[in-house]
Amino acid sequence: MTLIHLRSETTSFIAATDGDALPVVLHWGARLPDAVSAEELEATLRAPVPHCSMDEPLARRIVPLAVDRWRLRDGLRGSAPDGTRFAPCFRTTALSHDDASLRLGAHDATAGLDLSLTYTMHPDGLLQIGAALTNVGPGPYAVAALESSVPLPMDAVEVLDLTGRWCRERTPQRLPLGMGSWVRESYEGRPSHDGPLALCVGDPGFGFRAGRVWAVHLAWSGDCVSFAERSPGGFAQLGAGEMFAPGEMILAPGETYDAPDLLAAYSARGLDGISAAFHGFVRSRPSHPTTPRKVLLNTWEAVYFDHRLDVLTELADAAAEAGVERFVLDDGWFGSRRNDTKGLGDWVVSQEVWPDGLGPLIDHVRSRGMDFGIWVEPEMANPDSDLLREHPAWMLAVEGRDPLLARHQQVIDLANEECFAHILGRLDALLSDNAIAFVKWDDNRGLTDAAHEGRAAAHGQTIALYRLFDTLRERHPDVEFETCASGGGRVDLGILARTDRLWASDTIDAIERQQINLWTSLVVPPELIGQHIGGPHAHTTGRTSPFPLRVASAVFGHLGIEWNLATLTPAQMTMVKTAVEWYKAHRGFLHSGDVVRIDDATRPVVVHGVVARDRREAIFSYAQIGTNVTEFPGLLRLDGLDPTATYRVEPVMLGEFPGTQQKAGPAWWSAGGADISGAVLMDLGLSLPALHPEQALVIHLAAK
Repeated sequence: MTLIHLRSETTSFIAATDGDALPVVLHWGARLPDAVSAEELEATLRAPVPHCSMDEPLARRIVPLAVDRWRLRDGLRGSAPDGTRFAPCFRTTALSHDDASLRLGAHDATAGLDLSLTYTMHPDGLLQIGAALTNVGPGPYAVAALESSVPLPMDAVEVLDLTGRWCRERTPQRLPLGMGSWVRESYEGRPSHDGPLALCVGDPGFGFRAGRVWAVHLAWSGDCVSFAERSPGGFAQLGAGEMFAPGEMILAPGETYDAPDLLAAYSARGLDGISAAFHGFVRSRPSHPTTPRKVLLNTWEAVYFDHRLDVLTELADAAAEAGVERFVLDDGWFGSRRNDTKGLGDWVVSQEVWPDGLGPLIDHVRSRGMDFGIWVEPEMANPDSDLLREHPAWMLAVEGRDPLLARHQQVIDLANEECFAHILGRLDALLSDNAIAFVKWDDNRGLTDAAHEGRAAAHGQTIALYRLFDTLRERHPDVEFETCASGGGRVDLGILARTDRLWASDTIDAIERQQINLWTSLVVPPELIGQHIGGPHAHTTGRTSPFPLRVASAVFGHLGIEWNLATLTPAQMTMVKTAVEWYKAHRGFLHSGDVVRIDDATRPVVVHGVVARDRREAIFSYAQIGTNVTEFPGLLRLDGLDPTATYRVEPVMLGEFPGTQQKAGPAWWSAGGADISGAVLMDLGLSLPALHPEQALVIHLAAK
């Protein structure tokens, strides 16, 4: 028996060979010593053989299968159309590994299947699992599921994942993990607004900074399933995979299905450790942006469909005065698109609105020192559009009926090669003919009743979408892309491998965004999360919020503005300029440090921050969402600092200080700063000003 030990500084994945059978997984979790032996693990982990069971201890193989009497979800489910080949039993044909990677090939001669697995342990502790299945048999093979999973200890008994809806994405929910399965599924051709993002299981009561946690995320933008399971037989697992409609994935002889990568993280220090693993992995990818995240202005909540050159040039002038670096023209520039009921899909510049093309606006924007961006929604079309009038067969639909409308639009069939070529040609021309540096790519409805050539189409649509992105990025490597799906309907690391920014929600209500931004950063680094300063009155909720809260809810991510700056008073413009200047001065740090989030069960607050890797600097946000029960807010214990360092602690004035309800503030606040040791800040805490509800305070710490 040979031990396979993949490891980072924090995490170990250990499996053992078992003849030519698939390797047995012994451990995934806390880092074990390099010298740990197979004999030591056998002595520790070998389970007893209970009555009324098989004669040998049950083994959890690297792909759990029914042939091993696995009592939980099988890793591979499928069969030939006649029902045969339903119970594969693989034998290892190739195996190589080192400290950070494992490659395995396996074959089942009876079922006529080849299996390929890759396991990669990344430096920050994220385990990346890839799987591919090839049909080498004489006839077709229908894949019902090819899912990757990792083992859990039986004492990991609490689940946390995320749910939500449009404009209230990424809402956490917790529940005990009893015997059985907790399963989350998405059927709308994307992860959806209520998607779990990461499925986390851990010690009872685990939080941001404490408790063991195991988590998985599927890097896939289509239909998907995540699951956590425990069995009375003494095994538990956590996994995810692509989900298929009946008959959707049928492999002809010689064809291969490449499953989406499962990304798995373990933390001994709560959810922040999970985020550190994901953030480190994402930041290491070649596609990750390396340039400072430009301040942008999006025109949507500033002017909506009011696309007049004089209005937009005035807005561009105000944006330049505020320090904006990118001007993004949203919906309404093309075809007959004067509202959201028609024109979608006709990706040609409207002669009615722009008789001289976009050139005059682009030239003006660039003359003011900004680059230009534009909104598109290439996967969709209104029935009232030239595209669907001329090509009704390009609608993604079951023949003979139209899917239900959503937002006055239908999905188009990107797996149709003519349709794909048309959309690619339109977008390629748009980017070739205009000086466009940024594309906001929207997706405003999920799939319903979707079929390509009579068969379920979610998989093919997702693959075609990826191909469209990949081709455009190859042809226009200097253009940045933002992914949006009615806000947060498609948040996953598959789409983010092809885009440079994520629009996490269609709401920029600062109260809502405090939670949405916080929980999106569970997996996504802040620099990829678009966060905008909106106007005082939130379009999506009707709430009115003060400037300190609105700006604190935006400056930690990729800062944008969605406010008609041309209407601001001089005092308001000064506040915006101050916030933008501060962001520019600190964005390099905010977008490279470790995310720290503070659990606080006693106050209606959201507390988070960023701490430098060397712990010499930190910036925290304290947002007072509601009213405290106590007369004064008490102390805030910070975390992630160097206990031996002394920090200069100062309040940050981002345009104006938050409103308070106090005769006098804490000493450090009133003095404009104080020198305090890291040990005191972490163990005792920092006295807080008595903020009005719906106010936020930003605190800067610099080691002396």
